[in-house]
Amino acid sequence: MSNLLKLDEYVKREHLWLVPYAVHNSQSRGRHYPEPRHPYRPPFERDRERIIHSTAFRRLQYKTQVFVNHEGDHYRTRMSHTLEVATVSRAIAQTLSLNIDLVEAIALAHDLGHTPFGHTGEEVLNELTESIGGFEHNRQSLRVVEYLELKYPDFPGLNLTYETREGIIRHSTRYDQPGERNLFTEDEVLPALEAQVVNVADELAYTAHDIDDGLFSGVLEWEQLEKGFPLFKQVAEEVKKKYPEVNEEILRSMCIRNLINYLVIDVLEESNRRLSEENPKTLDDVRRTERPLIGFSGEIEDQLQYAGKFLYENMYRHYKVLRMATKARIIIENLFNAYMEEPKQLPRTSRLRLETDAKEQVVADYIAGMTDRYAMQEYKKLFDPYEKLL
Repeated sequence: MSNLLKLDEYVKREHLWLVPYAVHNSQSRGRHYPEPRHPYRPPFERDRERIIHSTAFRRLQYKTQVFVNHEGDHYRTRMSHTLEVATVSRAIAQTLSLNIDLVEAIALAHDLGHTPFGHTGEEVLNELTESIGGFEHNRQSLRVVEYLELKYPDFPGLNLTYETREGIIRHSTRYDQPGERNLFTEDEVLPALEAQVVNVADELAYTAHDIDDGLFSGVLEWEQLEKGFPLFKQVAEEVKKKYPEVNEEILRSMCIRNLINYLVIDVLEESNRRLSEENPKTLDDVRRTERPLIGFSGEIEDQLQYAGKFLYENMYRHYKVLRMATKARIIIENLFNAYMEEPKQLPRTSRLRLETDAKEQVVADYIAGMTDRYAMQEYKKLFDPYEKLL
């Protein structure tokens, strides 16, 4: 008798731990290019592993979240942000009995298309590519997994399942609005709950860890933060009351952890309330609802508005952050113009694509794939006469 859990048996057991309106592996619409089923591994688990092993995922380690990588080793990067989103997403999905593999796959892929230098890089590339419809990182993430990754002889991209790709292109938060509903999703009103989980986990994670990095860097001041973000003040007072003698580093860490826990519990309770009201029976019921079923309560939505406004005014627009944003704009604009003027400076793989793709698209793809440090090195090679080229 074999102890191996084969795929067919795994799929049969899913109804024991997933709610009926979750995305079950047996319900997947499959992959764009047909592949043989694995005898043991479900489709969304395979998606997750393909994403982790991709080149684009490894590059996230050296892409900016807020502070450029060379500013210090302790700041978040796109990689650590992605892992935090995946962890929070998993916790929410597990408690709500949703498909954890699918949630993790979407979370791990949601920023694969991000440019170097964070949102500044995205803004600059969007301006430079206006003639071909602009640049948006969710679209680029989908482009990465469908076309740009070269891992297999039989098809371009990673050939992920429909559900994972839908979650990537439908990813949206307060500050991420791709506006591409009809690009891929066949006019469904809402994506699956697993994609909705990643949406809230992303907003929750970047709010908390941007505050953490801001306090650690000295860009944000504690008293200023408590005044501008009432929920943080509440959390901080609770921690200080319980641990009045704790040092500043541990205090900061505990406040961030408690803030995340507070927000996750709110998502769970509010989402449970919405699910009870709507009472979906199937995945199609979820898609037909008029509002997301995963989300924050109205009170916490207001608090996150406070947090977003505070971070924008006091951190994202801080002179230290703006100085690097100015440098980033100079780097990306000059790289783009140099490659457009002489495409032979592109690497061989990109040059070959010039035979089929618009030059602006090829150049944008190449720059979007760069890490911060690679972009800075390439800038020096092209524009510093004393820099060695090899």
